[in-house]
Amino acid sequence: MAFIRTTLLLSLLTGIFLGGGFLIAGVNGAMIALVFAVFMNFFSYWYSDKIVLKMYKATPLKNAELEETVRKLAKEAKIANPKLYLMKSGVPNAFATGRNDKHAAVVVSSGLLNNLDKEEIEGVLAHELSHIKNHDILISSMAATMGGAISFLANMAWWNMFLGGDQDNNSLMFLPMLILAPISATIVQLSISRTREYGADYSAGVLTKNPKGLANALRKLENFASANPVKGNAATAHLFIINPFKADAMSKLFSTHPSTKERIQKLEELEKKLHR
Repeated sequence: MAFIRTTLLLSLLTGIFLGGGFLIAGVNGAMIALVFAVFMNFFSYWYSDKIVLKMYKATPLKNAELEETVRKLAKEAKIANPKLYLMKSGVPNAFATGRNDKHAAVVVSSGLLNNLDKEEIEGVLAHELSHIKNHDILISSMAATMGGAISFLANMAWWNMFLGGDQDNNSLMFLPMLILAPISATIVQLSISRTREYGADYSAGVLTKNPKGLANALRKLENFASANPVKGNAATAHLFIINPFKADAMSKLFSTHPSTKERIQKLEELEKKLHR
């Protein structure tokens, strides 16, 4: 069900993008938009992981205990061992990146290693490995790329309309579309992100057979993130297990993550099911 919903949402994103291209320049505009979308997704597929690792200055991590935990979880999940990286940040958090399990990396912050216990760290790692197994990183990257492209397309049309002197009645009819398209794309993108977070939580709980460990980790991570929001590119918020950036009223409305309280509640329900 989650796969079908994600496929439909990605199709909707593509439809919005092609529709925007058609409104701006007819069939030729739609074809140009399609070529642009293919190029953007190709670039995202091959290079998004390298960009993110450099953005957060992540360095290879050598930690025998952590590597053994990842090896065990990867074997259980039937995927290749991802590479481990360290991000120097006192706020505990983690994310995964890479186009598939053979080219994946899991990044943990120094704060996560210093503030979480063994079971909680295992839960976080299982969550990130679940993202890799479920191809969530690729899907999220595609959604983010398409969402950004739609916003770029709308900006181009907006400036062309008002600076290019093209203000006839037909052009003005498209004005609501140009405003609503980026908003709609953002909502669809966030819906994909939230769906995948719930799925990764569930998979992690089953993988470790200890949903409580991840639930406790999420509780700690949320408290740290609320008290110590970090500075960074908010466009990468969907990568992290908990949104590390400042949550103002607008970011809460357009949140990349479901409510942490609801995530913990679902994990506690899974805990009861697994240990009846």
